[in-house]
Amino acid sequence: QVQLVESGGGLVQAGGSLRLSCAASGSIFSINAMGWYRQGPGKQRELVATIDNIGSIKYADSVKGRFTISRGVTKNIVILQMNSLKPEDTAVYYCNADILGVTISAARDYWGQGTQVTVSS
Repeated sequence: QVQLVESGGGLVQAGGSLRLSCAASGSIFSINAMGWYRQGPGKQRELVATIDNIGSIKYADSVKGRFTISRGVTKNIVILQMNSLKPEDTAVYYCNADILGVTISAARDYWGQGTQVTVSS
C-alpha cells in the first residue's frame, strides 16, 4: 500500500515563507509525477504546482514567481517552497502523486491527508 505524508504547514504573517514537504512510501515501483493542491475555505480544490519525473513543472498563475516546487534527491519527496505569502494562500495543502505500485498494473493518483497553511494580514 502507498501513503503520502505532508509536513511544514503553519501560521505565518503576510510576506513570510513556509516550506512544505511530502514523502511517499510503501510498495512503489515508480513515481511519474508529484504535486501540490490546495483547498481554501469555501472553495474547490485547485492545482498549485506539479513536477513530473523529467522535471517538467506547472504552476498556477496565482503562485508564479512566489512558490517553487522541487523533488528531493530521493525522488519520493516533493518540496513546495512558498515565499511572499498572501492571506489568499490560506488553505489546506494536499500532496498528490501519480504512482505505479509494485502489485498494480496501472498508475493511479494518491493523496496525502493535508497540512494547514494560514497566512495572517
